Amino acid sequence: RQRQCFSCHHQALPTLVLATARRHGFKINEENFKQQIVRTANHLERGKNNYLEGRGQGGKADTAGYALWALEAGGRQPDEITAAVTSFLLSWRKNGDHWSRSGNRPPSEASDFTTTYLALRGLGTFATEEQAETVVERRKKALKWLVDSKSTETEERVFRLRGLTYLEAGDDARRGTIKALLESQREDGGWSQTDQLDSDAYATGTVLVALFRAGALKVSDPAYRRGVSFLMKTQHEDGSWYVKSRSKPFQTYFESGFPHGPDQFISISGSCWATMAL
Repeated sequence: RQRQCFSCHHQALPTLVLATARRHGFKINEENFKQQIVRTANHLERGKNNYLEGRGQGGKADTAGYALWALEAGGRQPDEITAAVTSFLLSWRKNGDHWSRSGNRPPSEASDFTTTYLALRGLGTFATEEQAETVVERRKKALKWLVDSKSTETEERVFRLRGLTYLEAGDDARRGTIKALLESQREDGGWSQTDQLDSDAYATGTVLVALFRAGALKVSDPAYRRGVSFLMKTQHEDGSWYVKSRSKPFQTYFESGFPHGPDQFISISGSCWATMAL
């Protein structure tokens, strides 16, 4: 009611949660689920010309990638809108070996590893036949970049691992990142976004999902069970998790209906990842 735009925290990630829940046999609000897909597609359609002209929308490749991920989760088929977005992704930093973030809103919009994974996934699902050859070349460059680059913070490690796994990199390429993630688990069972911060639901959820998807942890493994225990202990009575924001706000604050006031955007993101991990 207060914003027309699509957002990764209030549309993309909740859509992924609902799609994941449905796959696991949970009943979801199908009408609301469809509304989020329509809202996402409408937002991209409003920016169609900007995508075709290589400008994109606010958030650039991050927004484009998260939006395509939401459409993928909703079963949306490729069309003229998604083709315009993939065209933009192929033109964004087209001479580089990876996709660069356009802003600095940690943790979810502050890492080139995240942006690169989102772009690769969007292209993998929605690229057109005419774009296929260019996609192959970008994937080759991105794989080399992912293998050669260093990752230090949790968000970087998580999406470096997700990128390497998505591109089917060998065990040797992924081993160091997996080891670093496993070794950074805290005594409380959770993970933190950086070495200086406490464990939280965002970091813990993203790590557990990434390690599971990579085949590096089974849900029965002690490390996974400890992570689940941390999430269960820190969940609020209303079902949400609180994560403190460390991004500098640049938009006028408004209530979205999700708990935790000024920290609600990162808190809903953390709650989504925690739910998917569970």
